[in-house]
Amino acid sequence: MSRAKPVSPRVTMDDLAKEAGVSKMTVSRALSGNPLVKPSTRERVCKIAEVHGFRVNVAARNLRQRSTRTIGVVIEMTPSHDRSMSEPYPLSLLGGIMQELTSNAYNMVLTTLPLFVAAPPAVDGLILLGQGMNEDAVESVQRAGMPYVIWGSVDGNEDHVTVGSDNVTGGRIAAQHLLAQGRRACAFVGDATHLEIADRLRGFGEAMVDAGACVVGAVPSAFTQEGGYQAAQVLIAEGARIDGVFAASDAIAMGVIAALREMGRSVPHDVAVIGFDDAPGAALFTPPVTSIRQDWDRGGTLLAQKILALTKGAKPISETMPVQLKLRIS
Repeated sequence: MSRAKPVSPRVTMDDLAKEAGVSKMTVSRALSGNPLVKPSTRERVCKIAEVHGFRVNVAARNLRQRSTRTIGVVIEMTPSHDRSMSEPYPLSLLGGIMQELTSNAYNMVLTTLPLFVAAPPAVDGLILLGQGMNEDAVESVQRAGMPYVIWGSVDGNEDHVTVGSDNVTGGRIAAQHLLAQGRRACAFVGDATHLEIADRLRGFGEAMVDAGACVVGAVPSAFTQEGGYQAAQVLIAEGARIDGVFAASDAIAMGVIAALREMGRSVPHDVAVIGFDDAPGAALFTPPVTSIRQDWDRGGTLLAQKILALTKGAKPISETMPVQLKLRIS
């Protein structure tokens, strides 16, 4: 009796695509049973996937025969004491998703990425909230072998249906606002291994350079107030002479402000700070945080609309939503 090749965590959908001589999108569609893929191609892809131990969800295969009228929502972030599920991300997105699914008589199953990988739920399709570091979360969802859409960076993701804010423009708006305040030596705080954050940094840096200014430092930070606090301490300890900071989220911005004030820097007199998200807490903080607003509700609605379209065999396209400056005191 022949023995199957042992599972290798290094095998990716790109690897399968190269071996099968097709695109990664075709592999994804073949593994999810999409009727747009020729039966012979689907059979070849599935056989290669099986040889390499690439996991195909049995529940998803069975559901090709019968719909559950249920959509799974997978949250990439891991809830913690510092970053809870009650924050605008992902709570506001979930509200938009739930409202749209309910209006179409669909149920929603909510799970986190580790739980999903361990025990994928029986659903018709998936919505992934967050691409993860270097898109590792996307890889995990692809392995489930069912239709999916992503909340995240739209740039460079032609193989996926993605909904997200215009993060590059958001970064440019942040830079233009700081420049208009006379700030010329600005820093960025945020984890650019996440594509959305990398886009914000790219737009910010481009706008600063175009204006003849500079980004004097870019410090990684967790998506928490404590992360922003620690990142600001690193900036000051390194001796960076800054008069402006663009933080990748409002929570990070609040931590930056707290650290600057503790070190005797006045905000905004000495250092102007701008965040991203327009979270409710931004307006209540002292000083109230200027921010780049994302339309979470609209994003959730679009995610639900697109996954429902995918499960019905349609071909929805990725969509980028506009952002806007919410001017406050910081």
